[in-house]
Amino acid sequence: MRATLIYGAGDVRVEQVPDPKLHEPTDAIVRVLRSCVCGSDLWPYGSMPDSAAGERIGHEFLGVVEEAGSEVSGLRTGDVVVAPFVWADNTCDFCSEGLHTSCRHGGMWGTGGTDGGQGEAVRVPHAQGTLVKMPVGEDAALLPSLLTLSDVFPTGHHSAVTAGVSPRTSVTVIGDGAVGLSAVLAAKRLGAERIILMGRHTDRTGLGREFGATDVVAERGEEGVERVRELTGGDGTHTVLECVGLDPALETALGAVRDGGVVSRVGAPQYEQVPMGFGTFFRNVTLTGGVAPARAYIDELLPDVLDGRIEPGRVFDRTVGLDQVPDGYRAMADREALKVLVRP
Repeated sequence: MRATLIYGAGDVRVEQVPDPKLHEPTDAIVRVLRSCVCGSDLWPYGSMPDSAAGERIGHEFLGVVEEAGSEVSGLRTGDVVVAPFVWADNTCDFCSEGLHTSCRHGGMWGTGGTDGGQGEAVRVPHAQGTLVKMPVGEDAALLPSLLTLSDVFPTGHHSAVTAGVSPRTSVTVIGDGAVGLSAVLAAKRLGAERIILMGRHTDRTGLGREFGATDVVAERGEEGVERVRELTGGDGTHTVLECVGLDPALETALGAVRDGGVVSRVGAPQYEQVPMGFGTFFRNVTLTGGVAPARAYIDELLPDVLDGRIEPGRVFDRTVGLDQVPDGYRAMADREALKVLVRP
C-alpha cells in the first residue's frame, strides 16, 4: 500500500510500504477514508534531521474497519470509525480519569512500529478502546467535520475547558490556525459572549468571526496586548487560549489575561522555559492546558457535529490526494493553506 514518510526537513514522500496485518487479538485494520496534515506535523517538516530510513507520519484519520482481532468487540467490518491522535486501551486508571494521552498501554501513531495515519490503511492497537464508531456511511458529507474529532477540534475544546470558559468569561484566542479557530468555535459552543481572536490573515480571521469571534486583533506583541486591554476596559480577558506554541505567543497570553485569570496553552510548545516570574505570580494568573485527551471529548462533541450545530470541518480549505501530500505540506508551511484534507 501507499503511505507517507518523512525523511527530514522539507522531505516528505509517498511510498509503497507493507500492508498492515493484525499483530495482536486486540488490533484492527482500518482502511483510511480521510486523513489530514496537522500543524504539529510542520515542526518536524521544518526541523527534522535527515534520516536514511524515513519515518511514518500522520496522526489524524477516519476510516472503515476492514478486519478486527478476536478480542475486539463492538466493532465489525464496514463500520466507519474515527481514531484519536493517540491510541489507548480506554480502561486503565488514566483513561478512566479522562487522560487517554497518559494511557499506561497506549502510544503515538507512527512510532514504535505503528503505522502513520497518512496512508491507505492503518493497524490500530487496542482498537476497542481507541476507535469511535460514527453513525454515517463512507460517503457522508460530514466526514471532514467528523475527522476533526481526531485531534484539532478536541484540542481547541481542551483549551477552552481547561481555561474554564463559560458564559461568564471573556476569551482571547491567540493564533488563527486550525487549532485557534477550533478554540473560537469551542469557546462559542461553551457560551462565551466576548471572544477576541488575535490573528493577521484576513481569510482565517473571517472564518473566525463566523465561528463566533466578536473582535479581531491583528497587532502582535506589546501592541497586541495593549489592543486587547483597550477592548476590555484595561483589564484583559478572563481566559486566554494560546494555540501557537511559541515564546512570543505565550508572552502575549500572559500580558492579555486579566488578573486572576487563566491562560491555557495547547500549541505544541517550541520552548523550554515559561515566563512565570513574580509579576505573573502577584497577579494570580493560572497557567494550564497541555496535550488534549481527544478520546475523552469525542462522545460529548459528536452530537453537535452530527446535528450540524457546529461545522469544525470548515477549517479544511484544501483537499489533496495521497500522492499530493508533499504538496499539502508545502502549502501549509508556506501559509497557502490553513489545513489540508487528504483523500487516499
